[in-house]
Amino acid sequence: MKRFAMGGLVLLLLLCVCLVMGAQATPATSTAPATATTAEEAEETATISCSDCHDQAKAFLTNPHARGGVTNGVVSNDVCTTCHGDGTEHIESGGDTSKIVVPRGRTGSDETCMLCHDATTDRMTRRGGMHSNSDQVNCLTCHSVHSSDPRSPHLVAKPQLALCGTCHTQAASMRNKPYAHRLDRGGMACSSCHEPHGRRAKGERSMALTGHLRTTPAGEAPCLSCHTEKRGPFVFSHGGAEVGECTTCHQPHGSSNPKQLVRATVQQVCLECHSPIGTATLGSQPPSFHNLSLPRYQNCTTCHVAVHGSNRDPQLLK
Repeated sequence: MKRFAMGGLVLLLLLCVCLVMGAQATPATSTAPATATTAEEAEETATISCSDCHDQAKAFLTNPHARGGVTNGVVSNDVCTTCHGDGTEHIESGGDTSKIVVPRGRTGSDETCMLCHDATTDRMTRRGGMHSNSDQVNCLTCHSVHSSDPRSPHLVAKPQLALCGTCHTQAASMRNKPYAHRLDRGGMACSSCHEPHGRRAKGERSMALTGHLRTTPAGEAPCLSCHTEKRGPFVFSHGGAEVGECTTCHQPHGSSNPKQLVRATVQQVCLECHSPIGTATLGSQPPSFHNLSLPRYQNCTTCHVAVHGSNRDPQLLK
């Protein structure tokens, strides 16, 4: 009898244990699908690419900012977050524009572009030059990260002549003069001579004092980058090159006169210095037998052929 009672007690205890274990296992079983669902959603969010929604991201493959960030023909989201911030909330909200950063104006230029492009040298700066960031002109005024011509360097928003001409209207209009540099027509552009981010350097002379011009490696005016035969040094240099500059005689952006001279005739240019009219004489005056009313003496460079300097004759005759 006692044996049967002990057996019943053991069965009762086993039944209680099973019920307790079943009750504890039920919550774990119910939460397992939820945990799996959360993991699936996180994985799905992680695999979403910006280019799935944004065509600009698809076209970003050839953009300089995407270098090293392209995998299997797809731009990594890490490339986009550099300028636009973390886009996780933007994706989870279905594209809420308030949850993504879009750089605009001076603030966007200062806080985004300058993180990488804040370079300063003795010749250029992006913070203190004439084109430094302001409400009127900033990085995003001239550069377009997503909408620039893929063939244009530096991601400029328009071809250089049209872009610079937006503000510098007078200089841009002079390209239509009869004698002008072949801007946008022969491999020459505004930035061939001008440094958009230029600054004034200490101790410079000549046209470089304006601060926005490029210089040769020797610190000379940009004109000598192409017109190398005018560089010298000459045994007998033209005084105008010593006390003046190229623009003393020439109009760099365009002129109605041959050789892009500032005056209609050669003698008018020469007499600005070789005459006491108006100011003290900078150069020697024409000798008395030079009757300037006669045509033979009105073109000075007929005889003074080495007008930019000579290694043979102090009168620049050869």
